[in-house]
Amino acid sequence: MPRLRRVLSAALVVAAVIVAGYAALVALVWWSQERIVFQSPAGFVDDAAVLSQKVNYRAAARQQLYAYLVAPARGRPVDRPPGAPPDGERVAQPRGLLIVFHGNADVAGSWTQWARRASRHTGYAVLVPEYRGYAGLPGTPTYEGSRLDARAAYAFARDSLGVRPSDVAIYGHSLGSAIGAELAAEVRPRALLLEAPFTSARAMARLIVARPVVALWRVISRVHYDTEARVRELEAPVHVVHGDRDGVIPVHMGHAVHAAARERGALLVVHGAGHNDVHETGGGDYWQWLERALGSAAEP
Repeated sequence: MPRLRRVLSAALVVAAVIVAGYAALVALVWWSQERIVFQSPAGFVDDAAVLSQKVNYRAAARQQLYAYLVAPARGRPVDRPPGAPPDGERVAQPRGLLIVFHGNADVAGSWTQWARRASRHTGYAVLVPEYRGYAGLPGTPTYEGSRLDARAAYAFARDSLGVRPSDVAIYGHSLGSAIGAELAAEVRPRALLLEAPFTSARAMARLIVARPVVALWRVISRVHYDTEARVRELEAPVHVVHGDRDGVIPVHMGHAVHAAARERGALLVVHGAGHNDVHETGGGDYWQWLERALGSAAEP
């Protein structure tokens, strides 16, 4: 009997250690999840203003925000009218506005060259908003903050730029795909374009944390992105592009998001592309996908 008691006592100690360790892991995931989701890069230098117009606006509670705005330009006028751009470019009437949400370890400024090229291909103006806590902005990025920031960018486009809701399309890369999908569920854009989307925050957690923790996800989660659920009810075409060698968000998630969409648009899987090089690797196929997704190619 004494030996049995010692065995039971040791088993209880082991069980207590396991339970304590599990509880500590759950607490760590609860506390750190938004730090994992939002990773503002350090050492950012704002040199994007030379490629685009920087516009300022505010979110709820007077949160300071900004975005880069790229307008389509066509040719050069013979006689420059008053108010024309100083370099002599003729600014065309945009076909619409594309709002672009970047990924978790990126900044809006790094998308301005892409935005200029996208504008040339499609005839759309492009607005690239920055998130709170990124690239010198005050505040701390959070799930709820990302929703407020996305709403603020849309409100700026509608109220300050005068863009009709029916002329707005939304683009999101990686984390930005989830942010864009949530905004699309609220505002019903002309189209939703998703690059390297993940299906849900819970599915991503399954890839990077212990499965027993994911079992309690509904209890501990403060990050509620669910792109599959958003596109399933969205009354707008959903277009998806994904690299088949994406080591961050597996390509099967892109397939799943596209398959879940109520209105399926174009799906492009770029062979040989990873997480951040889809448009470079995709080349002409990528830009044709973008043109189709936004309705038609811009005039040469």
